[in-house]
Amino acid sequence: MRLLLVEDDLNLQTQLKTQLENAKYSVDCAEDGEIGLYQATEYQYDAAIIDLGLPKMDGKTLIETIRQQDIKFPIIVLTARDRWQDKVEGLDAGADDYLTKPFQPEELLARLNALIRRSVGQASPVINNGPFSLDTASMEVKVNGQAVSLSSYEYKVFEYLTLHLGQVISKTQLTEHIYDQDFDLDSNVIEVFVRRLRKKLDPDAELQFIETMRGQGYKMRVFNPTN
Repeated sequence: MRLLLVEDDLNLQTQLKTQLENAKYSVDCAEDGEIGLYQATEYQYDAAIIDLGLPKMDGKTLIETIRQQDIKFPIIVLTARDRWQDKVEGLDAGADDYLTKPFQPEELLARLNALIRRSVGQASPVINNGPFSLDTASMEVKVNGQAVSLSSYEYKVFEYLTLHLGQVISKTQLTEHIYDQDFDLDSNVIEVFVRRLRKKLDPDAELQFIETMRGQGYKMRVFNPTN
């Protein structure tokens, strides 16, 4: 999952970026509201974390402008202000949740996880699909109840396809959502990750759980409960 982090405190920005990347997120950073708005309109994100006290364009105005442009990714507001009015203003501007500084990284990760799941219609952190299960909280993938070890990017591809069960996802879309903005979008590395996932999770090729849609991309097969 790809995140936009708009935070002008560079020490906190670096700290959060590291923590989020350790949790298998790809993170683009901006240090003011104008850069944040440019990135929000130019790139595909699964969620954003936006500080209210930003230079050039404050967080509230940034969120309002993002929503006016019909950009719908979930937004968490960060604020050093503890007045309830500030929190309400952030939510009224179009944010989905807020955290007051200082906060625990685990709480931010839990809130992000929940918002992203809900944005694609998944309420539970554990998603079951036939023989497969994905725990988005522990980042664990199982096949027939047995945990399978995946690399960071293999997990990201599996997670994104699972969160969009039955939908055709292009290679470009996958690339945009698992890498940051500096990655070469023309790379064929997605094919490599899909091939590895098939080998690790379906070595006998019986399940055909990732379907190749020729000329379109990939689709995660939706299994019936009895399958």
